[in-house]
Amino acid sequence: MSDKQELSFEEAMKELETIVEKLEEGDVPLEKAISYYQDGMKLSKICNDKLKNVQEKMTNIMNEQGDLEPFQIEGEE
Repeated sequence: MSDKQELSFEEAMKELETIVEKLEEGDVPLEKAISYYQDGMKLSKICNDKLKNVQEKMTNIMNEQGDLEPFQIEGEE
């Protein structure tokens, strides 16, 4: 597996999906399954961190005066 911190969100998700598919097959030796699980947890953290970073950026969208204001999604009523 490549350097996980350099992966894009999409690449990390694709690798995570591949690991899940392998584990779901059920014919993986225990030691390999543990290794897959550990890799999956690392990839999951990378995805979570990247989503958190995007969320923080979206929270601080610039308004017309250049001031930072919270970004709020209005739900349908």
